[in-house]
Amino acid sequence: MRQLRVALFPCAYNEVDGVANTMRHFEAFAKRHQLPMLNVHGGFGSYRRQDGTIEQLEFPRRWPKFRLDAKHDFDMNFWRYRREIEAAVREFRPDLLHITGPSDLGQMGALVAHRLRIPLVASWHTNVHEYAEQRLRPLVSFLPSEAKETLCAHAREWSLRVTARFYRMARALFAPNQELIAELEKLTGKPVYLMSRGVDTELFSPEKRKRANDKFVIGYVGRFSTEKNIRFLLDLEQGLLARGCTDFLLRIVGQGAEADWLKGHIQHAELPGVLEGQSLAEAYASFDVFAFPSRTDTFGNVVLEALASGVPAVVTDGGGPKYIVPNGSTGFIAKNDAEFVAHVATLWGNRDLRRQMSRAAREYALHASWDEVFRHVYDVYETVLAQSQIAADLAPSLVA
Repeated sequence: MRQLRVALFPCAYNEVDGVANTMRHFEAFAKRHQLPMLNVHGGFGSYRRQDGTIEQLEFPRRWPKFRLDAKHDFDMNFWRYRREIEAAVREFRPDLLHITGPSDLGQMGALVAHRLRIPLVASWHTNVHEYAEQRLRPLVSFLPSEAKETLCAHAREWSLRVTARFYRMARALFAPNQELIAELEKLTGKPVYLMSRGVDTELFSPEKRKRANDKFVIGYVGRFSTEKNIRFLLDLEQGLLARGCTDFLLRIVGQGAEADWLKGHIQHAELPGVLEGQSLAEAYASFDVFAFPSRTDTFGNVVLEALASGVPAVVTDGGGPKYIVPNGSTGFIAKNDAEFVAHVATLWGNRDLRRQMSRAAREYALHASWDEVFRHVYDVYETVLAQSQIAADLAPSLVA
């Protein structure tokens, strides 16, 4: 693998979400393999530091800004840092620049790549259009049903087209599942490559299981936000009780705007907040089933972490998680809310099935390697640079 110099502009890095988790693993891969990387990100402080082949620059997000989620803001004047960032990129001399979305950092990265004539690639991590629809829905709940659905559908379609227009600036794109790859190729006309996800199977392992009793534990890990369909956990609780399933606990790990609502409405719940490292690994391994009701996730890193921990997952048939949960093997894919409740109830009442799925889940996760994911990314980088060189070589003759 050639020592390509990569400038990475991640939308999130020190935050708690799937994009940040993936980007931290990406940086760790570059460090392990002594690949030069400049990591420019927004955050909570200001620093510039070198760690082996990795150079990190963090710039604090300041007013005027607006909240995207807990501890995750959009700085509307991130342009204040342009000269400093551009100087750092010039000094680093990257072969290409990689952005992860239309955030304040993504916009900055696209501008710097254009100004310095650096080949630009972009990876799709968040279904912004679906987030827009989900966040608009409660704001227009006062409208008649038909008008509300029409408005939400327009918001979704408009957001998708605007986001796709942004991604057209890149020479090549990455997406985490085949459904998105096909859609992005159609919307942008650009080549789109798979950028899957890996998992640390040493950290996340069934061996970390610690249980004080036999109560059936339903786990969730992630942000507490509208687009995660987090309020469905109340429907899940009520559906299980209606089926006579009583001895269970919903352990809901994470943070977000819906935390108070969850505490106030779900009776059989425990909310330990954000967990990391060994504490998070022990929490995963101590679940009996992982319930992930989101329909907007493009992949579902947390689902893969649950599988690595030997925990079968129940997911919806919307978004990316359905691609990493072979139905009936490592868990279940639910077509609707009633099916979701039924699948969890099935696992509640069948210990042998849970054991069988636990073994299959762990076996599946053992084949998900971060190194393989990022080796493929670097292979795509080589393809992009080769195509850029061909285009540069042809340019003089075309002009002539």
